[in-house]
Amino acid sequence: MELSWSTFILEIINFLVLVWVLKHFFYRPVLDVITRRRREVEKTMTDAKALEEQAEQLKQQYEGRVAEWKEERQQARDALSRELETERTRRLKVLQQELEQTRARAQATEESRLAVATRAIEASALEQGARFATRILEQAAGPELESRLIDLFLDQLSQLPDEKLEGLRRQQASEPTRISVITAYPVPEQLRTSLTQSLMAVSGADQPPDFETNPDLIAGIEVTLGAWKLAANVRDELKGFRGFEHHV
Repeated sequence: MELSWSTFILEIINFLVLVWVLKHFFYRPVLDVITRRRREVEKTMTDAKALEEQAEQLKQQYEGRVAEWKEERQQARDALSRELETERTRRLKVLQQELEQTRARAQATEESRLAVATRAIEASALEQGARFATRILEQAAGPELESRLIDLFLDQLSQLPDEKLEGLRRQQASEPTRISVITAYPVPEQLRTSLTQSLMAVSGADQPPDFETNPDLIAGIEVTLGAWKLAANVRDELKGFRGFEHHV
């Protein structure tokens, strides 16, 4: 078989024409489609990456918000716990103060009740003691008891302070008065003489005292010299005892 150069050349020309036709009408559109598809894919991938990044940002924001919410919730719990503790402490303090006030009022009431009861008992005891002492002294009263009281009176008279003696003497010098001596029983002569001498010496009087009897004294003596009154008798002592009983 002989090679025909004309046929070979024609085949080459046909091939070149085919290549040009393919390149011009088929390959370039295919390349354009491929390029367009590649761009679309790149754009899709870019959009997907952007969405992924946005999703990651949203995730991070969500996680950050969750963490902030947890922290805020914990802070709120801590604040609530502190408020509850403060309120509990305040209420306990108020309750303790109320209990202290109630205890103090109860103690004051009890002390007042005990004081009233004690005063009542003391008053009753003093009243009974006064009655008993009155009965005993009235039964025991007599000239012997009176003589002892007069001796006691004379002893106290000898121990009067100087200023009191000066007062008695000044009064007697300026307004001379008779000395009045009252006893429950008649005074024996010897004791009467001792009383007269002592009273005249103490007061500076130049007249002997006037003696009287008054059974109300029960036993003892009462001496009056102007505005001055000196006494040592059962009646006045019992009055003082009853006055103390009334005061209590």
